Amino acid sequence: MAPTSRDTGPEQHDSGPATGRLMQIGEAAERVGLSIRTIRHYEEAGLIVPSARSEGGFRLYTEPDLDRLAVVKRMKPLGFTLDEMRDLLAVLDALDTATGTERAEFLDRLDMFHTAATTRVAALRDQLATAEGFADTLRDKLHHHGGPAL
Repeated sequence: MAPTSRDTGPEQHDSGPATGRLMQIGEAAERVGLSIRTIRHYEEAGLIVPSARSEGGFRLYTEPDLDRLAVVKRMKPLGFTLDEMRDLLAVLDALDTATGTERAEFLDRLDMFHTAATTRVAALRDQLATAEGFADTLRDKLHHHGGPAL
């Protein structure tokens, strides 16, 4: 637990050059575009761990914590499971220090995630095209039958 002087609100804390300014969960949620509840869920699932806690027990997050949350947020609409998210985060963390054969293995795993993401994006594009086609059909029916102008 990283001590702070007093936990009187969303003040700025400097925890050194490696982590930067600390922010409470409300600011982190706003900055990443996730709800506080979602961030707490991701913490319970082991995807994110606050870098520190205030003397009052409040979660304190850094820019790297927000980067991790952003990765998770971007994986969610692609249908990745919590386990897959956890695995990718571990790979990304390990790549920063891995060397040699271990680095090559992590790069292979990262490539698998890239392939999975690309495949899922293509599937979403197909779904979107189908949905747009359906909306166009409905618009044409409205127009044909004198419905409201769109």
